[in-house]
Amino acid sequence: MTIRQGSCGCGKIRYQVEGEPKRIGLCHCTDCRQESGAAFTYYAIWRKDAFQTTGETAVHHGRHFCPTCGSRVFAYDED
Repeated sequence: MTIRQGSCGCGKIRYQVEGEPKRIGLCHCTDCRQESGAAFTYYAIWRKDAFQTTGETAVHHGRHFCPTCGSRVFAYDED
């Protein structure tokens, strides 16, 4: 099984996803363009039971970010 890991810029927030994503996409909404500094951002969606995270995040409009370095790390919802 494939395991992918990552972190925020300072390393205080870590995350891991297992397996293959349910969906991969591109978004070009204003928020995603501001986040990436480009014309679009790419994303992937995994089942919630395939996702794990450590560290305390702050949340704004459903997007989790590191309160120390400000890196946007992930978006999470119950669906």
